[in-house]
Amino acid sequence: MPSLGRLHLITDTRPGRDTLAVLRAVLPVARTELVVQVRVEDEATDRQAYELTRQVLALCTPYGVPCLVNDRLHVALATGAAGGHVGADDLPVAAARQVLGPAAVLGATAREPATALAAATAGASYLGVGPCRTTVTKDGLPPPIGVAGVRAVVEAVGVPVVAIGGVTATDVPELRAAGAHGVAVVGALSGAGDPAYAAAQLLRGLSC
Repeated sequence: MPSLGRLHLITDTRPGRDTLAVLRAVLPVARTELVVQVRVEDEATDRQAYELTRQVLALCTPYGVPCLVNDRLHVALATGAAGGHVGADDLPVAAARQVLGPAAVLGATAREPATALAAATAGASYLGVGPCRTTVTKDGLPPPIGVAGVRAVVEAVGVPVVAIGGVTATDVPELRAAGAHGVAVVGALSGAGDPAYAAAQLLRGLSC
């Protein structure tokens, strides 16, 4: 299984966002600390998810950056991605592990200690925990859990915890102090005027 970087870039496929341009800017800055998760809108076709994943892999492979696919594990397998990530409404973690195999990276979403521990026990390589803050990049999310919620999950599990949901560079030191291995971001990079600089700011906090 590839080592897990601390900065997780989630693709932003909303109208007006050029997720590949953002990735091109961030890759030379983040390198070994980067993980890229391909996430597409629910209405996107499997073909669209497959083509985006192939494009992301073409950019990431020269840097040795692992690429994961959110939800659509068959796309992860078809493209040779490093693994996948499943949310609360996707395949159960144990089933996802069966699909991907023992060597793949498998992330799972959690927001409280009991479900986090169950996901880790079922085979999750890491946990995406949140939302930490209010975010507009994904609809239908539960209320934010804040830094205290992230800390509670960290204390319950033995796998890396990646904080997600409205995270900005100013949040990172406190999240690291709470035990988070890293952070996953969408808007903090895709909405930045200078994604490379924004990535450097996030990485500075993650190095603490």
